[in-house]
Amino acid sequence: MNSIQARLRVGLVAILLVAGLVLVLGGAWLVDHALRRYLETGLRGETENLLAALVRGPHGLQLDEGRLGSLYTRPLSGRYFLIEIPALGIRWRSRSLWDAQLEAPPGTGLSETLADGPSGQRLLAYRADYQRYGQAVQVTVADDYNPLLTNLTRILAFGGLLGLATLLLVLLLQRLIVRRALRPLEQVREQIAQLHQGRRSTLDASVPTELEPLVGEMNALLRHTEDGLKRARHGIGNLGHALKTPLAVLTSLAERPELQALPEQRELLREQLGRIRQRLERELRRARLAGEALPGAHLDGAELRELCTLLNRLHGEHLQFECRLPADLRLPWDREDLLELFGTLLDNAGKWADQQVRLAVAQGAEGYLIRVEDDGPGVPEAQRETILDRGARLDEAVSGHGLGLGIAKDIVDSCGGTLVLEASGLGGLAVVIRLPLPARTPSLK
Repeated sequence: MNSIQARLRVGLVAILLVAGLVLVLGGAWLVDHALRRYLETGLRGETENLLAALVRGPHGLQLDEGRLGSLYTRPLSGRYFLIEIPALGIRWRSRSLWDAQLEAPPGTGLSETLADGPSGQRLLAYRADYQRYGQAVQVTVADDYNPLLTNLTRILAFGGLLGLATLLLVLLLQRLIVRRALRPLEQVREQIAQLHQGRRSTLDASVPTELEPLVGEMNALLRHTEDGLKRARHGIGNLGHALKTPLAVLTSLAERPELQALPEQRELLREQLGRIRQRLERELRRARLAGEALPGAHLDGAELRELCTLLNRLHGEHLQFECRLPADLRLPWDREDLLELFGTLLDNAGKWADQQVRLAVAQGAEGYLIRVEDDGPGVPEAQRETILDRGARLDEAVSGHGLGLGIAKDIVDSCGGTLVLEASGLGGLAVVIRLPLPARTPSLK
């Protein structure tokens, strides 16, 4: 969603910049065009006034300076004229030009380009051709356009600043509007994260109309997944119970007196039944661990403390089970798998411990660190990897099938974590598990 907001923001900025640039440039052109048309009327009137200032004199046509305005006599006033009679070779120019020259535009009317004037002035020139006393007369009038250009530049700068302020305001409003429009999606994202963490089992149906089909389909998929997983687990449980009886019968048959005369056959039968039992438990465990955890399933600290209390009762009061857990512990994985994991590890530690078993869970920024320790005899470092294999046992005097640590490792692997064996500070064996936090959906903000 961050990319969507970024694309919307970039698109809006681009559109507003282009629109603002078109408006500013278009507005500047319109203002400049209107000013030139307005000045054209005044300059045309000035050419007519100058034409009227041409009178007959003793030596022919002459310019009556008494009819000229004061702007034409003050140096560098910004108003200039040039009168030419090509047939007679006569040329009059205003005193305001001082020592500068004024070139007549090539055609009649208002010149499209600005001419260079004295003192860096930019001149807007107008040329008109007349007939006066039978002579062709060219009258050119020019006006300094710099003051208007300066004001026009100020208007453009002000318009640009106003446009920039408007752009920032529109972006702020757009950000608020988009955030408000995407807030329902953010709420759905948070609910999906809560599903992943095991804090809810379905999504809220109270969403905008546009999101109702999406939420409805997701809730239906969650229900379907949960029902299918429950049916699979129930079927696996029923299959396990159904096979226990035939295995027990076969095991009892292997112990019958009739087979004592055949020790090799009886040992082979025991071995094959043991393999069947181990393979059956392995495949049932693998099937039960298949798939993700049920939505809403989780294990909290209270249940772990109850599990420690129960195992303490089973192993006897001489053994102390110590739980060091965060106050608000909530493990976001399947509750059944975690109960199996902790139950297996604590029960295994209780079988080997002399007086104390310790469970410690710590939560960090990257995940959870779990340690199950005992004060028993421990395991030599060279043999620690061996006992992680299914069915591997170092001491046949302790009851069990040797599947505990193998099953625990399968559960840890299914959660994306690691399980290693280390020496315990209590003197025995420490099972150290690191579980990374489940990946979360990125925020829309």
